[in-house]
Amino acid sequence: MNNYKDIIIRPIITEKTMRYMDEDNKVTFEVKKGANKTLIKQAVESVFGVDVVSVNVVNVKPKTKRMGRYVGKTKAIRKAYVKIAAGQDINLFGETAE
Repeated sequence: MNNYKDIIIRPIITEKTMRYMDEDNKVTFEVKKGANKTLIKQAVESVFGVDVVSVNVVNVKPKTKRMGRYVGKTKAIRKAYVKIAAGQDINLFGETAE
């Protein structure tokens, strides 16, 4: 993994992750399967220019889903909960502060 932008796949934005952003200054990302905590920390710090306090990583197993008689599974992902230093922020929505 030579490029830090390849490690972070996308931010995960749900009601729960928005609450984490407001209350505890944590941002949630979907990351590559082979990424460890130190690689994730270095990637977030270099891409977004913030100080990372801690990183927690969760492997989400696929769920079985049905559509009538057809059975399938959702994809397995690796989530990273990244705590940002106090007073810093990551702009995930492309808004400008005025």
